[in-house]
Amino acid sequence: MALKFILTLILLSPLFGAVAAGLFGRRIGRRGAHTITIFGVAVSTLLSAYVFYLFVLEGRSPFNDSLYTWLVSDGIKFELGFMIDSLSATMMLVVTFVSLMVHIYTVGYMDHDDDYGPNNPYYQRFFSYISLFTFSMLSLVMANNFLQLFFGWEAVGLVSYLLIGFYMKRESAIQANLKAFLVNRVGDFGFILGIAVVVMYFNTLDYNEFFAGLAAHKNTMITIIPGVEWSMITVLAIMLFIGAMGKSAQMPLHVWLPESMEGPTPISALIHAATMVTAGIFMVARLSPAYEMSEAALSFIMIIGALTAFMMGLLGIIQDDIKRVVAYSTLSQLGYMTAALGASAYAAGMFHVLTHAFFKALLFLAAGSVILAMHHIQDIRQMGGLKKYMPITYWSMLIGSLALIGFPGFSGFFSKDSILLAVSESDTYGASFAMVLLLIAVFVTAFYSFRMFFLVFHGKESEYVKAHEIKESPGVVTWPLIALSIPALMMGWPLIGPILSGTYFADAIQVTGEHDVLGRIYEGQYHGAFNMVIHSLTTLPVILALSGVFLAWLLYIKKPEIPGKIKKACPRGFYVLDNAFGFDRLNEIVFVDGMRKLGSFFTNSIDIKMIDTGMVRNTFMSVAHSAAALKTAQTGYLYHYAFVMIFGLLAMLAWVLW
Repeated sequence: MALKFILTLILLSPLFGAVAAGLFGRRIGRRGAHTITIFGVAVSTLLSAYVFYLFVLEGRSPFNDSLYTWLVSDGIKFELGFMIDSLSATMMLVVTFVSLMVHIYTVGYMDHDDDYGPNNPYYQRFFSYISLFTFSMLSLVMANNFLQLFFGWEAVGLVSYLLIGFYMKRESAIQANLKAFLVNRVGDFGFILGIAVVVMYFNTLDYNEFFAGLAAHKNTMITIIPGVEWSMITVLAIMLFIGAMGKSAQMPLHVWLPESMEGPTPISALIHAATMVTAGIFMVARLSPAYEMSEAALSFIMIIGALTAFMMGLLGIIQDDIKRVVAYSTLSQLGYMTAALGASAYAAGMFHVLTHAFFKALLFLAAGSVILAMHHIQDIRQMGGLKKYMPITYWSMLIGSLALIGFPGFSGFFSKDSILLAVSESDTYGASFAMVLLLIAVFVTAFYSFRMFFLVFHGKESEYVKAHEIKESPGVVTWPLIALSIPALMMGWPLIGPILSGTYFADAIQVTGEHDVLGRIYEGQYHGAFNMVIHSLTTLPVILALSGVFLAWLLYIKKPEIPGKIKKACPRGFYVLDNAFGFDRLNEIVFVDGMRKLGSFFTNSIDIKMIDTGMVRNTFMSVAHSAAALKTAQTGYLYHYAFVMIFGLLAMLAWVLW
């Protein structure tokens, strides 16, 4: 009972802060709003650390219980409940800790907001939104059933819409949040169909009951196209993954994520690091028993992930907005996580989720610190030489960048290398193709990451930097950077062994023997974290990463005139990249223009012609004409009415007698 109370408090504390700041923001003021929301998230963080201690460090058996039953329909229970094991406990701690750092950082960032100024009237609303975001993600990761999963899934989508469009005076922000909302609806259509298949064949929404029924449906077939049968579990797995493609921004449903940069920098960190984009990765890992039964689904997931990692990395090369560079790195890293899921290396994918949460939050918050110092200039070409002005931000960005490229010893190295090893060991169809793309993406990631780093901190000072006073951000901004730098630097060392051996997530993630690539790596190749680092110095991924760093230094520090010559020599190639491989245009044609035309068709043909001028108007006219005809019978003469009554009575008698 005590544990259930603690879990309820973890879930509801951010919601309490969100309600207080949102509904009573004017009464409690700016200080009251950020104090109460930070307090709520801090309570969740401390209690999540306790839950992490119980279920990960102590190894307590999984907890699964319902808080209350909302309704029962045809034997199916719609409940609110908790499933807590090493997987959910880890995600709870990561979500709450990163969210807490973002809340603290926001106090300093929003005080220097240029769009609304120091007297920002929406300050309280912003804190309400980010606290509500934390509640929504906690609801998702703590769920023990598909109903609560779907609630959290949709809630993070709704709050992301509100936060991306926070600068509501900007047309670009309004278009960005609309794009995020619509593209996620496309993915969520597949997601809800997947849940419908679960209800139809398993007659339950509970995870454990669903897992228990999988074996009985191993050979169940389903017909979608007449004459073609599919494995029901494959259809279910792919439908659910389509939802993950929207939330976790996999091609072609990735187009909303770069546009999310229209929101304030703190929310960029929260969306990209600890919430929303990791929801799809978590969902597939949570449902690993189902995905293990479908080779086709695993192959599909791996190929989509590898393509996303490679192609989105290429787009990061041409970005000049500091936040967009980091955003495209998120897309690429999400591709790595997804490819790991396709290789049945769910633990490695989740490991990269954990390390990525810290170093990506660090990179975004460091980018925000640079933006503050540059008075909200975001173009990296207008920066340069900021190292001497911003030492804390410099070292934070360097740690985050080294973790991102998988430099030996940093947290990202252990998680990214475990993914590459897993894909190389996988027998899933498409693994060789995926491996090639992921290796190329290693080089590309290092190149665009250090292109940004060198231009911002080591490049020649721009005229803007020379003309303005540039100084380090205030402590409320730099403290979270220091706090996030520690796990970004060190957390891979203690985790790599338990992750590869399977002891970390234990029964929370289930992998069949023939798919246990991490187990094979642990038994045959792993000889300790230190040896892994030493051995990596001669391996292809590290050589590619260092080559990318060297090329970035050569092109943007040593020979800065070369990139311009390359662009002139290859205009068509850069045209393709500048247009993001045409995905934005495809999205506009299919989802924007297509939906508008479909809506126009239904409005003009169905609503106006059939309903308004057809059914409604014709019904009205027929009633009017009938009334006009009948009113002639109302003469007002008594003998007319008597005649009608007598005639009617005679007619009724004749009909009865006949």
